[in-house]
Amino acid sequence: YGHFIDDLRLYVRGGTGGMGYPRLGGEGGRGGDVWFIAQEGITLKSIREKYPLKRFVAGTGANSSVKALKGEKGKDREVHVPLGISVLRDDGKQIGELNAAGERFLAARGGLGGSLATNFVPCKGQRRIVRLDLKLIADVGLVGFPNAGKSSLLSKVSHAKPEIANYAFTTIQPQLGKIMYADYKQILVADLPGLIEGAHANKGMGHKFLKHVERTKHLLLVVDVSGFQLSVKTQFRTAFETILLLTKELELYKEELLTKRALLAINKMDLPCAKDNLNELMKQLQNPQGYLHLLEEEMIPTNTLEFKDIIPISTHTGEGIEELKECIRKSIAEEAELENEEYRKKKLLLLQTSE
Repeated sequence: YGHFIDDLRLYVRGGTGGMGYPRLGGEGGRGGDVWFIAQEGITLKSIREKYPLKRFVAGTGANSSVKALKGEKGKDREVHVPLGISVLRDDGKQIGELNAAGERFLAARGGLGGSLATNFVPCKGQRRIVRLDLKLIADVGLVGFPNAGKSSLLSKVSHAKPEIANYAFTTIQPQLGKIMYADYKQILVADLPGLIEGAHANKGMGHKFLKHVERTKHLLLVVDVSGFQLSVKTQFRTAFETILLLTKELELYKEELLTKRALLAINKMDLPCAKDNLNELMKQLQNPQGYLHLLEEEMIPTNTLEFKDIIPISTHTGEGIEELKECIRKSIAEEAELENEEYRKKKLLLLQTSE
């Protein structure tokens, strides 16, 4: 992933409570808490650079005294983290999520101050090692094998400037770009590192790629109309086989990914024989069951992706790019409308049941 960090391990400790005052029954202040707070503009890399020790300890509670029988609470430690963070225990179990700016998660609770219940001896704060796991939040995630033209497409539809070259793994870290429309509507697009066969088993960049797909609202599969071959040692795959393999990798990693809305961009339409290849592919997509017998069994997904739109494009000449942008916008608007309708139905149901 080069300089991009999407996983960070931290030590967090709540503050120790303050001493109690046995003679007068005074209570020590509770130790401070460690909080993670989601904030825009923060990266895991900036956290690591700012806090190289990666230790976050909250303040100690104040001791009880004659002047203040109830000691003050220790100072909380607030750590600002990026949006789209999952908080995991060191054993990998998820204990929290932060997706919107301002959301808070209690990472380590402060210890109780000394009181009659504790024989006036303070308690230590909670201490643990946690992992911050970043999954990009984007409206659209570009999915495709290396060299399908995802980076070129991102540079065409947005102001992002990803690295583009004629070799397999140009993209080794996620790239984000915004599609800007004439009426100032913006849609966030993520170009994610290229999948390879076996990605679900963590080959290549497997899980580093696939975990980011989880948080994108729509999938945009980008396929080379002429087919794909990673290297001379690997088998050549036609465009149809490529689509099935991409679907299979998504399915094997997490079946729910196939429930997302999907669009298909068939790239490199400027190449010779592209029209013939496109016609053949459209025939296969209209009746996929009729062609599955030509493939090895392990390549065939249990469920196929239903594409909302199929758009032939050329990132070289610009063919189909505007149409693709409109299809993306329309699909996102329809999805939002469905979500709103679902929300209205739930609210109505709640009102009816409360009556």
